[in-house]
Amino acid sequence: MAVDDVNLEIPAGKLVCLLGPSGCGKTTLLRLIAGLEQATTGQIIVGGKDQAGLPAHRRDLGMVFQSLALFPHLNVAKNIAYPLQIRGVDHAACASRVDELLQLVRMPDAGDRRIHQLSGGQRQRVAIARALAINPALFLLDEPLSALDAKLREHMQVELRLLQKTLGITTIVVTHDQREAMTMADLVVVMDRGRVLQAAPPIEIYRSPANSFVAGFIGTSNLVRCRRTGVDEIEVLGRNYPAPPNSTRSTAGGRDAVLSVRPEDVALHTDPSDGELQGVVEFIRDLGSSVEFHVSAGGITLLSVAPPRGRPNVSIGQDVGITLHIARAALTDP
Repeated sequence: MAVDDVNLEIPAGKLVCLLGPSGCGKTTLLRLIAGLEQATTGQIIVGGKDQAGLPAHRRDLGMVFQSLALFPHLNVAKNIAYPLQIRGVDHAACASRVDELLQLVRMPDAGDRRIHQLSGGQRQRVAIARALAINPALFLLDEPLSALDAKLREHMQVELRLLQKTLGITTIVVTHDQREAMTMADLVVVMDRGRVLQAAPPIEIYRSPANSFVAGFIGTSNLVRCRRTGVDEIEVLGRNYPAPPNSTRSTAGGRDAVLSVRPEDVALHTDPSDGELQGVVEFIRDLGSSVEFHVSAGGITLLSVAPPRGRPNVSIGQDVGITLHIARAALTDP
C-alpha cells in the first residue's frame, strides 16, 4: 500500500513539506490531494469540502510537477496564460494577470521569450507563475527544485519561501532533501513506508524526533545505542547520565533505547581527562563554515562539529576527551 492510514491536517496559509526517502509515499499523497490518483478509502477535505470524486481540473489548486511540464512551442507569456485560456478568461484580463505574475516572479520583460532560452531557475519561476495563474486555494509542488544545481537550488528555496509568505497561500512541497524542508517549511511531515512518522515544526523535528528513523533522516545525528537504567537515568558508552528532558518515549528502566546527539552537541577536549568519555580522532574535514571531527570512542564513531573560531586544537590520531551535551539530546525507542 503506497499510503497507509494517513491522518493529517494542513494549516491554512502555511508551507508544509512532505519529507522522506524515495518510495515512502510522499508523491502519492500529493497526487491524491491533487486528484491525479484516487484513494481507496478516507476523505480529502479542502476548504470544508470533500474532494472525493472531483477530477483534478475541478479542484481549486495549482501544481508544479518535477519535470515542470512547460510547453516548449509557446513563449513564456502563453505558458502562463494557458490555464486562464482554457477556463475562458477574456484576452484583456488574461494579459493583465500574466503581467502581474511576471512581476511577481521577477521576470517582467520575459513574456516573449521561448522556454529553451531560459535558465533552470527562470523555467522554475515560469512554472510557478503558471500554477498560480488561477489564484488557487492550494499550491502543490512535487520535487520542484531537484533538477537545479546546488547553489541555484538554495537560492530558489529562499525565493519560493518568500513568495509563499507574500501570497499567504497554503502550500505543500514534496522533497527528499531535509535541508530544503528545514529552510522552507512551517510544518515538516516525515514519511516512511506510506506512513506519517512525525508532523511538527522543523526545530521540533530536529530537537525532539519521534523515533530513530526521524532522528537519522533530519540533519546529521549521532545515534548511540544506550540503556535506560531507571526512570530518569540512562547508560551511554558505559557511563550513566540523566535522561534528556525531551525523552518523549517510554522511560521504564531496563529497556534498550537510542540516544540522538547532534554533532554540535559533541564537544572535544585536548586533554582526555577533561571529558566524560575518551576517544581518538580518526578524521578531520574543514568545510570552511564548520569543521567536522570523526572520533572513535567505545567501539563507535562520533561526529563532532565546531565553528572555525571555536575549533579545538586537535589532530588526527590524537587522544581527546569527549563531552556529550545530553540535555540537548533526544531519547527514542530503537
